[in-house]
Amino acid sequence: MKIKARLMDEAAMNRALMRIAHEIVEKNKGADNIRLIGILRRGGSLAGRLQRNIESIEDISVPVGSIDIRFYRDDLTHLSENPEIKRAELPFDVTGKDIILVDDVLYTGRTARAAIDAVFTCGRPKSIQFAVLVDRGHRELPIRADFVGKNVPTSHSEMIEVMLPEYDGETAVYLVDLSE
Repeated sequence: MKIKARLMDEAAMNRALMRIAHEIVEKNKGADNIRLIGILRRGGSLAGRLQRNIESIEDISVPVGSIDIRFYRDDLTHLSENPEIKRAELPFDVTGKDIILVDDVLYTGRTARAAIDAVFTCGRPKSIQFAVLVDRGHRELPIRADFVGKNVPTSHSEMIEVMLPEYDGETAVYLVDLSE
């Protein structure tokens, strides 16, 4: 793997997340009914950052949770002959709430679909919206993000790497060449 380009540094990522927070608040006419759910791993960290940004805009603390979508993947049978499906657990009720799913990169749409399935095991939300830091294209499902930090057209031989201090020791987004 070879780094082809640094797409975002810490300042650019912070600006994108603040813009997304403003867009979320504007679209939902405030933050009273919003619940943020980060898709593990990096989506959970990004949801926490969005929560802090929304709090600075609206002076209200938005509940945040995270979900592990591994057991909701449509390709799970490739991993195990008898897949174990677990109910997602969130620290709040989703019923009647405006759910904002948060992830780092949107690619095929399969992770987003699995996250939607996971949310519905917890209740029936008023709406589900999707926020991503980077949309790289190549959708296999009819999924789109409502809030996007950066659109980056890529080839199938490239990958987007979102680096966060809690996992990688830095804050950045890189375009990586997988063919080398």
